[in-house]
Amino acid sequence: MRILLAFSGFFLLTLAAVAQDSTSSIVIHKDPRIDVLVKKQGQINEETTRDARRTMPGFRIQVINTNDRSAAINAKTKVYQLYPELKAYLLYQAPYFRLRVGNFRDREEAAEYMKSLSKQFENNVMIVRDVIEVKPERIEQ
Repeated sequence: MRILLAFSGFFLLTLAAVAQDSTSSIVIHKDPRIDVLVKKQGQINEETTRDARRTMPGFRIQVINTNDRSAAINAKTKVYQLYPELKAYLLYQAPYFRLRVGNFRDREEAAEYMKSLSKQFENNVMIVRDVIEVKPERIEQ
């Protein structure tokens, strides 16, 4: 009994069932071009996901925690107007909207901004641990 499987019309994988005494075994004949394709796909995956892995543990400043969506959006707009250098992240975890800003590697760096943000936003501005985005040149190895 022989089974031929075709991949993309060009590659063949042959399965041959061979009966030997009371035991049976399967012999697989694989086209060597499949290995080349697998290796190439691995390289493509590495290149395309490299940017997504530019993260590390760090800190952000939580500016607002509310169940009022419009208040969270207004706070985000205000942060962008006052601090255009900070990136804002609006998170929703039912029923609350949380606005977190910045990508700080250490607590001291975040504390400098927190003093200023506390004057603009009175409600519970605090430093929180988070996974932050890091520019590749800032990663120390």
